[in-house]
Amino acid sequence: MAAVGAVSMYDFPYERLISKERCFADDRVTLGDSGIEVSRLAMGTGTHGVGGSSNQSRKLGLKGLGDLLYRAYDNGVNFWESADQYGTHPHLREGLKYVDREKVVVLSKTHATTEKEMKADLDRFRSELGTDYIDIILLHCMTKDDWPKIKRGAMNVLAKAREDGIVRSHGVSCHTLGALKTAADTDWVKINLARFNPMGVSMDADVETVRPVLQTMKAKGKGIIGMKVFGAGRLTDKIDKCLQFALAQEFMDCFTIGQESASQFHDLVKRIPDASKRG
Repeated sequence: MAAVGAVSMYDFPYERLISKERCFADDRVTLGDSGIEVSRLAMGTGTHGVGGSSNQSRKLGLKGLGDLLYRAYDNGVNFWESADQYGTHPHLREGLKYVDREKVVVLSKTHATTEKEMKADLDRFRSELGTDYIDIILLHCMTKDDWPKIKRGAMNVLAKAREDGIVRSHGVSCHTLGALKTAADTDWVKINLARFNPMGVSMDADVETVRPVLQTMKAKGKGIIGMKVFGAGRLTDKIDKCLQFALAQEFMDCFTIGQESASQFHDLVKRIPDASKRG
């Protein structure tokens, strides 16, 4: 699929993003060289997630969000995204009651810095999720250019956990350009959760500055998961255009979108193939 330069949402050449084949929410893609196969769409559970809750947990509750995750699984979407600060581990556990664990990819995020903190989080996360292993753990919200120095203890624990089969892969989510560039240059990073949308809203920098960093990551075999596809909710009046933009990025393996209802989920499932191929 062709990539294009950054221009405004209003004169963006969407006709140049027509792909040869339709893309679907339940397409299976592999995250970089990790060997982890996921659905193109990930079920985000952390809309306005802070302080141990999110829109999903507040609106849907334990059973409601568990049911939504199961509905996604039943429709081929096997990638569930969470974080400690969202408070949705118990909700993922509820959804996992009704599925084959090995057929679901679970991602969570941690603010741990030291070895002690990371070991405690791994034990607690697995208990809250009701699983012996977690597919992907990310160091959450890196902002410092030298974050590998700061997070060395947590990184060492995750590397060992990967060797021991407690996690399948690890990486970061970044919230500054400097941190993102560091992630591109750090071999330890296997998976990156990256903010990317056509207007550069809630991103680490403008589109044309961020794109080559993500392309470098892709070239090094890192898995790239897109986030803030709708600009943290500020571009939801242009859903189709945002989806078309995301689907056109050859370096983006998949993307996560926070969904708060079955109707939102089914709407995205319908829109994705239409956005990927016009005419």
